[in-house]
Amino acid sequence: MTEEDSEPSVSELQVEEENELSVIQLCGLVEELSYGNSALKTETEMFEKYYSKLEPRDQVPRSSEIKTLGAEFAQLRGKRKSRSRKGTDHVIGLSVDQKCELVQKELEDTKEEIRHMKANAEWDLQHHEAVIEEAEMRWTEVQRAVQEFKKDILKTISKKKGSILATEKLMKYIEDMNRQRDNMKDKLRLKNVSLKVQRKKMLLQLRQKEEVGEALHEVDFQQLKIENAQFLDTIEARNQELIQLKLVSGNTLQVLNTYKSKLQRATEMSINLDKEILLRNELLEKIERETLQAEEDRAKAEALNKKLRKQLAEFRAPQVMVYVREKILHGDLEKTIKVWERKVEIAEMSLKGYRKAWNKMKTTNEQLQAICPPGK
Repeated sequence: MTEEDSEPSVSELQVEEENELSVIQLCGLVEELSYGNSALKTETEMFEKYYSKLEPRDQVPRSSEIKTLGAEFAQLRGKRKSRSRKGTDHVIGLSVDQKCELVQKELEDTKEEIRHMKANAEWDLQHHEAVIEEAEMRWTEVQRAVQEFKKDILKTISKKKGSILATEKLMKYIEDMNRQRDNMKDKLRLKNVSLKVQRKKMLLQLRQKEEVGEALHEVDFQQLKIENAQFLDTIEARNQELIQLKLVSGNTLQVLNTYKSKLQRATEMSINLDKEILLRNELLEKIERETLQAEEDRAKAEALNKKLRKQLAEFRAPQVMVYVREKILHGDLEKTIKVWERKVEIAEMSLKGYRKAWNKMKTTNEQLQAICPPGK
């Protein structure tokens, strides 16, 4: 009996044996076969990957052929298992050395992919850190510009609202900012041109090295990796120092702003004190002038007092009869004054009556003249 004739009998025996197994044994057998199938699938994928790297593009088998080869390989492994139960031992598939070589190659490829991923991740990290640093610098510049604008422009506009000086100052500030932006743009353009020239030179040098055959070897790559790691450590340390310096600069800026506000308050207080000192000096001069005037008035009052005291000392009281006559004469004069005042009031009242009559008569004559003119 040949090997092909023995295969149906072996499969029939295996089916009969599986029919005789219990449910638990069947579950264990299914799990074992699933684990074996997953291992075979992994091996097949690794073999396909390795085979596709070794063979040229035009000789790579199609996916249907690869699946057929995988199915045949699995069938052969199943036959090997069934034959092992009967005592036969046939080695089908890759040897251990070939598997080790394949796994070693796959491991190297995986390490290379991880290295490329790390390099790309480091480049992305450096790019994002540079973007963040640029954004922080830009934000600091924007804050500084806002503070300068508030300090130089808004305060002036709020104090001199609607004035020509405030408008001119605002326009001058805008022109200065545009001029600074143009200067920065020119500098960046020149820097970009120089970087492009430097890039062209480096590409030309790299092309010349490739043409001459001065490509880097594995040792050089390892040395460059070590130097790159050292430079990355140095950059990380410098970044930490830069962060510390930024924190110190921020704290210093806060302290400086605090002292600026204190200086501004002290300046305002000094101006108020100067104004108050000026007012006090004017008040002191006024008090001194009033003091001099009071001294002059006091001297005049003392002189008048001395004169009055002298007159009082030289005064002699008149006789009684003379005083009585003077008193009677004073009373008669007061009566005469009252009588004449009464006569004046009566005369004024008469004069007012005469004036009214005269005005009335004058008005009547005018009316008569208006009615009957003299020529008619």
